[in-house]
Amino acid sequence: MRTKTSVMIAFLIAASSSAVWAQSDFRVYGRINTSIERQTVGGNSVTAMVNNNSRIGFLGSESLGNGLSVGFALEAGFQSDTGAGGWSNTGLSFDRKSGVYLSGDFGKLQMGQAGGNSYLFVADYGVLDQPNHDTGSVSDALYLDIVRGTNGISYSTPTWNGLTVVGAVSLHEDEPSTQYKNSYDLSANWALGAWSFGAGYTHNGKGSQWGTRVHYTVGAFQVAAYFQRSNDTAGTICNNGGAACGQRNNARMSAMYTRGASEFVVGYGATSQWDQVADSSARQLMLGYNYNLSRRTKVYALYTKLNNSANVKYGYGFKNGVAFGQDARTMGVGLRHEF
Repeated sequence: MRTKTSVMIAFLIAASSSAVWAQSDFRVYGRINTSIERQTVGGNSVTAMVNNNSRIGFLGSESLGNGLSVGFALEAGFQSDTGAGGWSNTGLSFDRKSGVYLSGDFGKLQMGQAGGNSYLFVADYGVLDQPNHDTGSVSDALYLDIVRGTNGISYSTPTWNGLTVVGAVSLHEDEPSTQYKNSYDLSANWALGAWSFGAGYTHNGKGSQWGTRVHYTVGAFQVAAYFQRSNDTAGTICNNGGAACGQRNNARMSAMYTRGASEFVVGYGATSQWDQVADSSARQLMLGYNYNLSRRTKVYALYTKLNNSANVKYGYGFKNGVAFGQDARTMGVGLRHEF
């Protein structure tokens, strides 16, 4: 009797649980992206296994009726080469994304790790995301992303004739690292058939930036370019004794040709000098080849070369970092799988 009762209780719990989940949606997703590279920085070379921003995430949503829905997003990075969590061998945490939102005909309101979209609408759109999803050592090292996403509130408009506008504010909460300032971001994307245009503006206690982008698709070709104007007060990118770097311009152009499962990518970016620091310009060349084994899996080859002037240190994803005035380059092969 007790066994039958236990089975009945389990059945009722399962049935009730199924009724709840029938009105909801829950999904686990992620990406594992790992490469083997020969990296050279300042004349010193190393053969390394490199994690290219691997992550795992959880998405959930529920329909509330009358066109309203509520949902959440949690995303954590991990080191695919070591298995450790976080950005640099720390514990697993949802510092990539953590937010709850309410959406409807009015748009989407989100709170949490909810930074603005300037980076996504300007520097990480379409072919500018190639050859390796703007991750690892082959990522765009010259774009200055200064938005704070923590303690954030963002609002996205509905899409009107291809136009989407996103506004965000990140509350300072008297944290010393924020220089006691709120962070603001305003961005827009306008898709018009083969053409797409993007723009973004960010301001916080550490500086400001604005940028514009154009993207065009014709047949098997994609081409895109952006321009950015930055004002930096943190003084960490330039060699100026910790003082502000000042202002500088940055531009990038990328192109991709697709043939069957193959994608051929080339990108080039350059910055002017910071106006407060001499010898502070930089250039970056990127080359890539992707072979898509399926919609979720690809193998790839990559190459990038960074030329830093004496008083800057652009570079991301290099095992031992990049110092002022050091040039950096890498070439390698990798495997990426999405789930």
